[in-house]
Amino acid sequence: MDSQTLVVKIGTSSLTHPQSGDLSLSTLASLVETLTRLRRRGYRPVLVSSGAVGVGCARLGLSDRPRRLATKQAVAAVGQGRLMRVYDDLFTSLQQPIAQILLTRQDFVRRNSYVNAYNTFQELLRLGIVPIVNENDTIATDELKFGDNDTLSALVASLVEADWLFLLTDVDRLYSADPNRDPNAKPISRVGHLNDLDNLEVGNSRSGWGTGGMQTKISAARIATESGVRTVIASGNVPANIEKILAGEELGTHFEPQVKTETARKRWIAHSLIPHGKIYLDSGATIAVCEGGKSLLAAGVVKIDGDFQADDAVTLCDLSDREIGRGVINYNSRDLAKICGVRSEQIPEILGDRARDTVVHRDNLVLLDRGQV
Repeated sequence: MDSQTLVVKIGTSSLTHPQSGDLSLSTLASLVETLTRLRRRGYRPVLVSSGAVGVGCARLGLSDRPRRLATKQAVAAVGQGRLMRVYDDLFTSLQQPIAQILLTRQDFVRRNSYVNAYNTFQELLRLGIVPIVNENDTIATDELKFGDNDTLSALVASLVEADWLFLLTDVDRLYSADPNRDPNAKPISRVGHLNDLDNLEVGNSRSGWGTGGMQTKISAARIATESGVRTVIASGNVPANIEKILAGEELGTHFEPQVKTETARKRWIAHSLIPHGKIYLDSGATIAVCEGGKSLLAAGVVKIDGDFQADDAVTLCDLSDREIGRGVINYNSRDLAKICGVRSEQIPEILGDRARDTVVHRDNLVLLDRGQV
């Protein structure tokens, strides 16, 4: 019996009819049957489902996705209830219990909320329940939104330490160019490293109801693969293909998992926290941090950018403005500006009892692969 954890994200373009925004019940039914079969085989599926705003628009007779935040939140509140009602009816017909989890970006930023979310997911999966996740659009603000459910699904995959992330969309895989515009576009079956796609031309969402596009899926794949999660882009019109992919069939585009960040806390720092500033390191500090595994000291800081507080996340950059890492800082921006380039033994004379041993301790520092997240 398998016990792998799967995160399956399905987009609005797959869940709804493009013209009306009404739910595509045949796709939903196939998805529910697939996840239930996987659950019975011992897999631990988590569903990240878009569609609340689209369903809400259809229910209210709106022809366009709302742009005002307050209207969008109200429409999402209408649609989320309808969407979960449909899911519950379909899963109940197969005697499969489900649970709704609504998350905001802040739930990933706050460490205690992050740990609580992890514990809740683990208990639901232990009990044989399929969690259904969406962004809490009703209360999320523009400043703290995931932006799209591709990003949310990747963060959830990292959080629950998933083995697989399936991004189900309205195309069957990734192509070298937009296949709707370029007849010579070539399918891409496997991606060993996301940097191999730096020159790839990808389009945005063609649906009037969705918020993502292929670029957001590539960004999500980067988050997931750097957390050790194998990621697949595949067609959302045939959810049963998930089982075929798990059985080894070459369907969709597979993104190979990279070396997993060593601890859950460091994965949280790398992908869940939102950086509030930049710290620029001299060449000696860059080598010490990147190659020597050292903490960052004030003596190696050349300049800072941004307004941040102690315990905020910051980006670490070398002198060429290349991002080399992220970390939780021990100083606010005002104090750090006073001690850039200063040796550790001199800091107490400048800051008194606000002096700290390090700017960023190595336990709170994550190195990034060629400056990418």
